[in-house]
Amino acid sequence: MDKEHIKKLAQKKHFIAGIYNYCDRWCERCPLTSRCMNFEINNEQFAKPETLDINNKAFWQKLSETFQMTLDMLKETAELEGIDLDSFDTDETEALERLHLEVAENHECSRAAKLYSELVDNWFDSARDLFEQEADEMNQNKWLEIPNENLVGRNDSFEDALQVIRWYQHQIYVKLLRAIHGYREEKPDVSSEFLNDVDGSAKIALIGIDRSIAAWGEIRNNFPLYDASLLKLLVHLEQLRRSVEKTFPSARAFIRPGFDKIDLNS
Repeated sequence: MDKEHIKKLAQKKHFIAGIYNYCDRWCERCPLTSRCMNFEINNEQFAKPETLDINNKAFWQKLSETFQMTLDMLKETAELEGIDLDSFDTDETEALERLHLEVAENHECSRAAKLYSELVDNWFDSARDLFEQEADEMNQNKWLEIPNENLVGRNDSFEDALQVIRWYQHQIYVKLLRAIHGYREEKPDVSSEFLNDVDGSAKIALIGIDRSIAAWGEIRNNFPLYDASLLKLLVHLEQLRRSVEKTFPSARAFIRPGFDKIDLNS
């Protein structure tokens, strides 16, 4: 695949422009992959089974080709935009970047999100017996060939909940860090008709929080014996959600291309 092919892909009308900028990167669960150019490119790049194996030479060859293609496109864009890729103040840029990152990391939302990711790991460690018990019960019923619809249904929902929790566990922190970091750098104009990237990143974090709360609620409904520890996680997430909404009051209103609809009556 070369840059000319990517340009042709970009001209296809069924792709939603920028849809991949504000998604949660969970392509397996996304209903709009057929309208995402990023997904199309990845599928073409790694269409052959051997390219999916990180230990296979073909994988790294494809990655190298992608790097070179991206580099070529970057140089072309820089020339068009008059950007000098060879000149910048390294010391000043790095110092400013470190300062912004440090402030972002120390923000109450970032600290709370990072703590949440640690609480999740702690809970999974403490609930190890729960997983072993579930596995034993499923294996025993399978061995005895005893159908149990309630058990199967519960394990399906339980597995789904675990996947949701694990997917967003660290992503919430990453997205909030980006939003807070961007807020300090961009100083967004809240009066602008078009909401900014800061709110987009914050909205993805909020979506992750919402879905994580629902997932923990599902686990709590199935396993009441763990109510105390699960309640602690739910309270922490709810407090984080409210803090994010307070810090980024316009985030919920951000319109993500393809995912959200514009309310013409508002």
